[in-house]
Amino acid sequence: MLVSDLLWALVGGAVVGVVGTWLASRGRGEVPLWVTVLCGVGGMLVGNTIYISIWSPTTPGLDWWRHIWQVGAAAVLVSVALTVSARRHRR
Repeated sequence: MLVSDLLWALVGGAVVGVVGTWLASRGRGEVPLWVTVLCGVGGMLVGNTIYISIWSPTTPGLDWWRHIWQVGAAAVLVSVALTVSARRHRR
């Protein structure tokens, strides 16, 4: 079961990271795919943690609010990655 959880985290992280990158970048530069996936996985973890701390950890059916929190957290992480990348390229 651990392998399937890891695969779902990577696939979900890639999707959440791409959506977060699309929301955050808006012409500010590009982030490598591996950074996008890491930000997506991190966004899933952070968004899920915030969601669980505010609302019930389990809900019936597909929980759209949880995914919105995850994408928002990924967008913040991508924004941080874009800022760090832009500073690194200026030097």
